[in-house]
Amino acid sequence: MLIRATVRVWPNLQTIKEEIEHLSAAERRELADWFAELLRNVQNRLGYIVHLAKEVVRSRTKDSREMQILSEWERDLEDARLAREDTLCRDSMPQRERFWLRAHRPPAAEHWNLLTSLTAEQLPYAGK
Repeated sequence: MLIRATVRVWPNLQTIKEEIEHLSAAERRELADWFAELLRNVQNRLGYIVHLAKEVVRSRTKDSREMQILSEWERDLEDARLAREDTLCRDSMPQRERFWLRAHRPPAAEHWNLLTSLTAEQLPYAGK
């Protein structure tokens, strides 16, 4: 479902697909390994970013199509949500900052097991 929604939003994925079809088997494996490493353990980060995007869309417009797509993405990511705590930014976050964020993060960040204080209200130019 996530891929179908992505194709509707970014039609250039068909072009990317066509380019991938021209790769050798070894190049495809290398590309797959690169994507796997890139996407490893980012489900929670993506889930939280999608949640923030939904809040921005909800505050700016009544476009149900955008909300529908974002809701589908969020549901797909929810199924892959990790229990492991992570940060939205850097792994080298000091322990004191981690401790503070555990107590002061938004409820959605807690749900996605992320240490961040970022909210949709801090994104004043999103969606403009």
